[in-house]
Amino acid sequence: MKIYLATNNKGKIREINTLFKGTGIEFIGGVDLSSVVEDGNDYRDNALIKALFVYKHSSTYVVSEDSGLEVDALDGAPGVHSARYADLLKANNAADIDNIAKLLTALKDVPLEKRTAKYVSAFCFIDGGVESFFMGEVHGKIIDAPRGTLGFGYDPIFVPDGYDRTFAELGDEVKNKISHRAVASAKLRDFLVDKFLKRSG
Repeated sequence: MKIYLATNNKGKIREINTLFKGTGIEFIGGVDLSSVVEDGNDYRDNALIKALFVYKHSSTYVVSEDSGLEVDALDGAPGVHSARYADLLKANNAADIDNIAKLLTALKDVPLEKRTAKYVSAFCFIDGGVESFFMGEVHGKIIDAPRGTLGFGYDPIFVPDGYDRTFAELGDEVKNKISHRAVASAKLRDFLVDKFLKRSG
């Protein structure tokens, strides 16, 4: 079955479909979210804003995801503003390279041992106007220069706990097992498989 995924981020669509491989569930884009203002107070709020926007245009099952990076030394910034951190006045996302540059500048005087951070992910599923949420986190640290060419967002500067390589170096095989999005999507996957596939089988 196909479910709308409320995002314009092709990397996110690819990653989430990889996480759902073998379930018979495929996520598709197709609704332009460029006019959506993600002004919620947290990830759940922003995920819901995007999901409701697509639901009003499609009137069918919709999944959305909002995520961000929280750096302890910056009091949790960039947080819900992660995607547009380099230009907070923009409604749409800033370029990954610009967001990374701004974050590294903000941390230039912070020693590595104090650069602890976490990625947070929130999925929202809407079925007939009923909302369900699924959360995930992964902890790690921010290094002082980008490494790796895989992934997207802040992946080139985020090293998850227990590893010595960034998400952009580890690649999908590892990231899709331990990431914030992997944790949250596993909860969503179990929910959707039980709701649609087990009962229909």
